[in-house]
Amino acid sequence: MGDAAPGAFTDEVYAARMDRTAYQAAAPRGSPGVLVTPGPDLVWLCGYRPTAPIERLTLLVLTATSQPRLLVPALDRPTAEASPGAGAVRVSDWWEGQDAYAAAAGLLRPHGRYAVSDATWALHLLCLQASLPLATYQPLSVVLPMRRAVKDEQEMARLTAAAAAADTAYEEVLGLRFGGRSERELAADLAGLLRAHGHSRVDFTVVGAGPHAADPHHRPGDRVIGDGDMVVLDFGGLKDGYGFDIARTVHVGAPTDEERRVHETVRAAQRAAFGAVRPGVSCQEVDRAARAVIEEAGHAGHGARRTGHGVGVTTHEPPYLVEGEEQPLEPGMCFSLEPGIHLPDRFGVRIEDVVTCTEDGGRRLNTTSHELAIVR
Repeated sequence: MGDAAPGAFTDEVYAARMDRTAYQAAAPRGSPGVLVTPGPDLVWLCGYRPTAPIERLTLLVLTATSQPRLLVPALDRPTAEASPGAGAVRVSDWWEGQDAYAAAAGLLRPHGRYAVSDATWALHLLCLQASLPLATYQPLSVVLPMRRAVKDEQEMARLTAAAAAADTAYEEVLGLRFGGRSERELAADLAGLLRAHGHSRVDFTVVGAGPHAADPHHRPGDRVIGDGDMVVLDFGGLKDGYGFDIARTVHVGAPTDEERRVHETVRAAQRAAFGAVRPGVSCQEVDRAARAVIEEAGHAGHGARRTGHGVGVTTHEPPYLVEGEEQPLEPGMCFSLEPGIHLPDRFGVRIEDVVTCTEDGGRRLNTTSHELAIVR
């Protein structure tokens, strides 16, 4: 049932990403080197994903003055050389019994300043520090917090496909029976539908019914969904390496007038946030637009802590749409808009789409209805 996978990124795409990252980290920020270990940054930069998380050191070294170098365990060299962006890096290896950190030090400057990917194991960083005690290190997210935020056309196509597949899964889950089944059972059905529509990884399937709908991070349990329950469905994962995150709220049987009012308030807050999206507007202004609607309706203190977060090769990444974040939006940024109202011990509502900033506003990647769907 899943759609055909899009074409692979080329060596030229990976080379451009590595070059841009190295130069952006170097010139104004004083970090002439970037060190990347296995995780989202490594996959995005050079296309290499080790077959399994391992304790053996794997390190991509980027500078503005030399070709990218990828150091891998000797056993992994064939896999590294067969990875999608292998043509854009120079691969070297180290053998068991050899000091991997001495091998890495040979690629670095003794007094260098390096931005280190956030996913780096403490073990690896501490051993690098021991091998090069005069070098200095800082988190890559501090040096380049928006390094993956602006998507190119190929990335946008993957994000759009992931959102469309998630929409289809949501439409199909509406045809299932909710009443009399546990949250856990419904979450498993939803995960199965996502995989059937091509999602390679399901990060979460939140199914919160009744009072559990008021918990934004509820984990589906054995509570049986009953007539009269408001049910929040919030799910995310990856398709072809790019993420989605969507939430809708449904109701088992006829909702009360209060439940309809709260749902309509959240729907209006989501519209307000979407209307605020345009280049140059700060992330916090989008958050404020949604929050103003919720507070005007008398639900100050019941809203979500933030209105959204970036979506890309992970389901949660910068930019964050939250008070205090002054980062301006740029065309190509993709992020969720997910205002909610959570009434403790009673019920909750959330509506979430992935949205991209365009040259003249915003575009929703999710297109399913925001109506309060009535399920059985």
